[in-house]
Amino acid sequence: MAPVTEPYAPRNILITGAAGFIASHVTNRLIKNYPHYKIVALDKLDYCSSIKNLRPSQTSPNFRFIKGDIISADLINYLLVAEEIDTIMHFAAQTHVDNSFGNSFEFTNNNIYGTHVLLEACKVTQRIKRFIHVSTDEVYGETDLETDIGNPEASQLLPTNPYSATKAGAEMLVMAYHRSYGLPTITTRGNNVYGPNQYPEKLIPKFILLAMKGEKLPIHGNGSNVRSYLYSEDVAEAFEVILHKGVIGHVYNIGTKKERRVLDVAGDICKLFGSTPKEAIDFVQDRPFNDQRYFLDDQKLKKLGWQESTPWEEGLKKTMDWYIQNPDWWGDVSAALDPHPRISVATHSNEDSWFFQYGFSRFTRTCSELNKDGGLQRDQRNQQGLKFLIYGRTGWIGGLLGKLCKEKGIEFAYGSGRLEDRRSLIEDIKQVRPTHVFNSAGVTGRPNVDWCESHKVETIRANVVGTLTLADVCKEHNLLLMNFATGCIFEYDNEHPLGSGVGFKEEDKPNFIGSFYSKTKAMVEELLREYPNVCTLRVRMPISSDLSNPRNFITKISRYNKVVNIPNSMTVLDELLPISIEMAKRDCRGIWNFTNPGVVSHNEILEMYREYIDPKFKWENFDLEEQAKVIVAPRSNNELDASKLKKEFPELLSIKESILKFVFEANKKT
Repeated sequence: MAPVTEPYAPRNILITGAAGFIASHVTNRLIKNYPHYKIVALDKLDYCSSIKNLRPSQTSPNFRFIKGDIISADLINYLLVAEEIDTIMHFAAQTHVDNSFGNSFEFTNNNIYGTHVLLEACKVTQRIKRFIHVSTDEVYGETDLETDIGNPEASQLLPTNPYSATKAGAEMLVMAYHRSYGLPTITTRGNNVYGPNQYPEKLIPKFILLAMKGEKLPIHGNGSNVRSYLYSEDVAEAFEVILHKGVIGHVYNIGTKKERRVLDVAGDICKLFGSTPKEAIDFVQDRPFNDQRYFLDDQKLKKLGWQESTPWEEGLKKTMDWYIQNPDWWGDVSAALDPHPRISVATHSNEDSWFFQYGFSRFTRTCSELNKDGGLQRDQRNQQGLKFLIYGRTGWIGGLLGKLCKEKGIEFAYGSGRLEDRRSLIEDIKQVRPTHVFNSAGVTGRPNVDWCESHKVETIRANVVGTLTLADVCKEHNLLLMNFATGCIFEYDNEHPLGSGVGFKEEDKPNFIGSFYSKTKAMVEELLREYPNVCTLRVRMPISSDLSNPRNFITKISRYNKVVNIPNSMTVLDELLPISIEMAKRDCRGIWNFTNPGVVSHNEILEMYREYIDPKFKWENFDLEEQAKVIVAPRSNNELDASKLKKEFPELLSIKESILKFVFEANKKT
């Protein structure tokens, strides 16, 4: 698409997060330069924003400030209509990486859910002509230190920390709303920004304030991490250019080729304060993960007419002068100046944050608590003599297991221990005293297995170390462990060709190594063969009657524009999860192909979807070669031989029969 010839001219602009650092500079610039634009500044005034940042704009007749949260759909819908908003510049976000390691849930709530609320409001009100979404260079992941080529806008997104993952997730929503609903979106991805009124959790203001106090400057690791820094006014100008000249549907990097090591930044600040780096710098423990470098290709934005204009030395001096003149702007910031700050941005405990980051259960809740109003008495619930300890409370299967237990009157509790923490697992068993343990915890990827390719240590920790530790603890306590595993460890081969009806059996060795996720699952399955107390259930492409659940395989493919068309074994959870409970009662052990008999293809499922759910539904196919262009890791395609399970449970339906009965007939549109 060629750039528009006429600059875009907004009338009424909503700027979210307007009292924050970058957004306040943009707001003040637009108020000053365009007095005929009406600016509505929205901010919930979190710890890192301040109404003082908007002082230059507060007396202007075209400025209005509203204290509010973007996650309030009613407020957003009202503002878009009442203020006749035609343009949104969406800055509001939690942005500090250090905090995301301790409060990851809040980052998801603000950065993904908040963005979704805005997009949905735009779709409903149908009055927005520009939606500028502010993202970050961190969504690209780490850049090779040796390359002199920056990430262009078309680069793959490979975020490496909870903050950047939520920003990448928000970007996916923005892109989806542009493609699905024609929302006029533009996305920006920027380098690090510095300048006046930045909250001092960030590197440069933190170092300046510490230097003002004569305290040490803490550097994570060895300080070799490389970053690019832009002065705040230059960035505000960049947004001004993108607002007026940016092309709908495009992404623009806001960056600079001038890079500096963190160690060099500290050295430059030391020079300004007349101290020596050797005496002033203190090397401290690194972050859990600290990208070595982010490097952007900034040519696309330059072609719109923007150019960085503030030299590093000048910008740093201006920033230092501002903090010297305004030392108390942010009040007591002692917590932010800590080498590893954990500003409390939510009421969630540290344990809550940990479980969200790694996907394990962090709360124990018994059936009696869930059934306060359910009318089930304890003697009725426990008449079967069963009590299950379930790991994976926040996961799909773990949640469904809890519901099943409640329906069947089986007493249960969710585990509160980390899977790789042996002591906490033993404590869970002592407290709950279960008859059986179910494990559905682990990492499958965020949002898919591609995540595991760049998070191998986390994947090993969850899928291998955690599972083995739980199996070993259960063996010590003479407990049967029902372990939900995966069948995505095989692929069609010469002995099991596509369309032959010859499936992989329980004793077959995994032959699929296309993804790191599958490697870890195959590894742990092989090791679990040595534990006679484990029942391994190989689940594949799980399906349920809940077509609103994004993890449902049918839901996934019905939302894709294109799908491959390959017959696969699959698991209908509505039929098979109750069977897993029955298997526990029967003391089943060893490996089981936990799928419905037979195979079904993508097209066969979507044809049923069209017949039963949406007669107007359409889709297109693409081949594996085309699919490979849009995914990082190859996907497993196979047929599992379910005859062992069928022999144990003769009533088990074939995959097509099960999908029809439990999914499409249950959801049939009349």
